[in-house]
Amino acid sequence: MSRVGKKPIQIPEKTEVVYQDHMIKVKGPKGQLESKIHPSVDINIDGKELSVILVTEDKNSNAFHGMTRAIISNMVNGVSTGFDRILEVNGIGYRVEVKGSTLVLSVGYSKPVEFALPAGISAEVEKNRIKLSGIDKQQLGQTASEIRGIRPPEPYKGKGIKYVEETIQRKAGKTAA
Repeated sequence: MSRVGKKPIQIPEKTEVVYQDHMIKVKGPKGQLESKIHPSVDINIDGKELSVILVTEDKNSNAFHGMTRAIISNMVNGVSTGFDRILEVNGIGYRVEVKGSTLVLSVGYSKPVEFALPAGISAEVEKNRIKLSGIDKQQLGQTASEIRGIRPPEPYKGKGIKYVEETIQRKAGKTAA
C-alpha cells in the first residue's frame, strides 16, 4: 500500500465532495473541479473525512492509490483556499503587463510576446513579479511553466523569467588573458 494513499483527507467547511461512477466533483467557495478516478481505486466519504481505498492489490494499483489521493487533496485545497505561483522577471528593459486575460511580456525579443491566460487562471503584476492564481494546481503549474519557457533564465547574467524560489547556478564567463 502507498504511504501517501493511506492518509485521510479532511474536508473543510463550505466544501462538498460528490463521488459517483468513478467521477469525483469537489465544490467550494472558490469554484468547482471534477476528475475521473482510475478503476483500481475507490473512494469512501465519512462525513468530513475522505479516504482512498485499493480495489486490487498490484504494483500499478499502489501507484494509482497515492496519486489519486494527492489529486483529490489538491482539488479540495484548490476549491477552498486556491493556489498561487510567483514568477520573477530579471533583465534590463524587461517588462510585463496584464491586458485583460493576456500577459504582454517585453523580454528582449524584437516584438512583445502576448501570452493568453487559460480560463481559471488570473495574473497580477507588481514591479518585476508575476503572481498567477487559480484553483487547479496542475493547470496553474503548466501555465507557469509555459510563461517561464518564453525566456528561461540564462546562467551568465541571470536574465530571464524564473520562479521566485528557484536559484540560478551562475557561470563565470570569459576571463581576459
